[in-house]
Amino acid sequence: MILNEEQQMLADLSERLFADKASVDTLRAIRGGSLGADYDTDLWQAMVESGLTGILVPEAHGGMDFGLVSAGLVARETGRRLALTPFLSTAVLGAIAIGRAGNAEQHKQWLGPIAEGALIVALAVDESGKHRPERVAAGATAEGDAFVLGGEKTLVVDGPNADLFVVSALHDGKPALFAVDAADAGVTVEAVTSVDTRSMANVRFDNASAQRLDAEDDALDDVLNAGRAMLAMELVGLSRAVFERTLAYLSERKQFGMRIGAFQALQHRAAHLSVEIEISEAMAFQALAAFDAGVADASQQILAAKARAADTARLAAAEGVQMHGGMGMTDEFDIGFFMKRARVASELLGDANFCAERFARARGY
Repeated sequence: MILNEEQQMLADLSERLFADKASVDTLRAIRGGSLGADYDTDLWQAMVESGLTGILVPEAHGGMDFGLVSAGLVARETGRRLALTPFLSTAVLGAIAIGRAGNAEQHKQWLGPIAEGALIVALAVDESGKHRPERVAAGATAEGDAFVLGGEKTLVVDGPNADLFVVSALHDGKPALFAVDAADAGVTVEAVTSVDTRSMANVRFDNASAQRLDAEDDALDDVLNAGRAMLAMELVGLSRAVFERTLAYLSERKQFGMRIGAFQALQHRAAHLSVEIEISEAMAFQALAAFDAGVADASQQILAAKARAADTARLAAAEGVQMHGGMGMTDEFDIGFFMKRARVASELLGDANFCAERFARARGY
């Protein structure tokens, strides 16, 4: 992917910002409860001040409207630094859901606050432990000009911090998107901490007041595809970070009087992983560009990229832990945190098997 001048500036900005503000030490502190928050509030504020929270919000509402390729540059850095922020849930999924499915009044109500970092949005789609967006039992009923919504959603990313939920529910037998205020009396949030320290929640809606987002019938597909593309880029960034850390360790650790990086077997494995990362990154960038261009098979490219990036991240994490030896399994080393995030990010919005099956179905295999 050859970045244009604007994208290269954004890539440089993101790399500097995350290198300065994000670290695995912060993740450790959040896990230990010493920061009093379940995401990196300082980093999130820095992203707000840099305009990154409005990267997919139209300029008319205070954003930059840079497109998914640019957002992917930010996602790549979140993976490299294991940054805990609501970027995926709010700046990507929330912004696209409201931007594509909302009406003009809803745009005015929510897109500006998203760009300003004043509103955290959580996408509530799944109703079981696996990603199956077509299996919807939650339902919405019209009451005058408004709707009331009932049902349960599981493992909602950033659910405990959300100010607004974007919920998939059935209306007149057809799936649609609805916006629900998290402060509504009919909303019950049960916080869940995932293995990678991310904030999630199981959310129950009991006759909760809702607004329908219905400008586009296929808006949910666009939202999920954008999320999968972002996760693919995050997994690429994660894989690169693991690769860099592992190479550094191979050049330092000695056995039998020589650095272990001199052993040919380890060199071959490192070279293989390097090639896999390059391929995964190329596929992810191509998928992001396809989404921005609106090409016919963009969703298929995204599915392929997510599946490939998930497999690569799992390989990178496994190789990183193994090449670090027994110490790689200890909490003292950072590599284990990358493995945990790789597992969770690979599952979110569809694991490699889910993406491969959907890709094959779309191609008629």
